[in-house]
Amino acid sequence: MSLLEKIGQDPQRSMQRFLSGLGLFIIGVCFIFLGYYQHYLWQMLGVVILACGCLLAIYAYIGLFANRLYHIFNRTKP
Repeated sequence: MSLLEKIGQDPQRSMQRFLSGLGLFIIGVCFIFLGYYQHYLWQMLGVVILACGCLLAIYAYIGLFANRLYHIFNRTKP
């Protein structure tokens, strides 16, 4: 099994992970704004959540990209 096939084997799950990462990113931004007006620890929590959301979204996007690339390289020519 090739690396592209293994990484991009489930595009629906990758899309679900990407949307979860995007949601975590938005929640992290909200905590950062909350910390601007409240206590600074909210900002610290927001940065941690934002970083986790970015990492999850990047991981999922790599899976989506690998799936696309795999299908481009392995399409049959008419």
